[in-house]
Amino acid sequence: MTKSNNLRSVLYLSLTAVIWGVAFVFQSMGNDYMEPFTFSSARSFLGCFVLIPIIVIKYFKPRFLADSDEIPIKKVPLRTTVIAGTLCGLALGTATMLQQYGMKTTSAGKAGFITALYIILIPLFGLFFGKRVHFTVWIGAVASLVGLYLLCITGEFSVSAGDLLVLACAVFFTIQMMLIDFFAPQTNGVLLACIQFFVSAVLAGVLALIFENPSWQQVQNGLIPVLYTGIMSSGVAYTCQILGQRNFNPTIAAMIMSMESVISAVASFLAYKWGFLTQDQSLSAMQILGCVIMFAAVIFVQLPFDKFKRKH
Repeated sequence: MTKSNNLRSVLYLSLTAVIWGVAFVFQSMGNDYMEPFTFSSARSFLGCFVLIPIIVIKYFKPRFLADSDEIPIKKVPLRTTVIAGTLCGLALGTATMLQQYGMKTTSAGKAGFITALYIILIPLFGLFFGKRVHFTVWIGAVASLVGLYLLCITGEFSVSAGDLLVLACAVFFTIQMMLIDFFAPQTNGVLLACIQFFVSAVLAGVLALIFENPSWQQVQNGLIPVLYTGIMSSGVAYTCQILGQRNFNPTIAAMIMSMESVISAVASFLAYKWGFLTQDQSLSAMQILGCVIMFAAVIFVQLPFDKFKRKH
């Protein structure tokens, strides 16, 4: 992988972290208007729809995007992309729904820390598939976990049923990221993301119809949270994730994307200061230290250790 492509991947993944971090504010707002399955389905359907025009352009005007790093759809095996999108959609949909329901009985701080365990789970799972990483990546992963702990855990640590649901969520996020790592180089990223959102939306929609009472009025009342999470957090960010993870070390990618916790803390604090959130979101000295450690860990793994690292 060239330095140019490597930098491009880092930029894609960094943008993903920023968008996801800000999305926590809108997700918190969205919970005031509708139940988790309904909200998840609405944002996923919107994420799917906003990508359709891009896909149409690539089908009928492939030369228009000839300079893009994306592979034209007509040159990619459609069957592989459909299978990849379906598997990723099932993993993503399951992860987000487990997270939403887990947060009903656990704090947002603990949920953020437990979810980010994918930083460690990804290299652990990778060992079963023969993927090894240099010890510097393990150092960065552990440092990121320490930073996340300082950032997110503010009270006594105990295990509840919600914690276990969020832990299961972290496992499914790990599966989704590893699926992306496997399929992204051999599929069209935009089409893969679109199918992923559609499958996730249908899965959440079916469960919403069974267990909740969804209505258009709920979606209209929570339109702003749905618009941001649907267009930006789903449509844009997950597409950037797929493009960024292409031919990129999945463990380092996970550490970059885990910066969403730092962005979330900063965004929540600013939202509180500007009056968008009523609950105090001030950062303690310990939380600020956690942000600094996480940022340092991400920078550390990007230092020029390439000649020592094993290629995955």
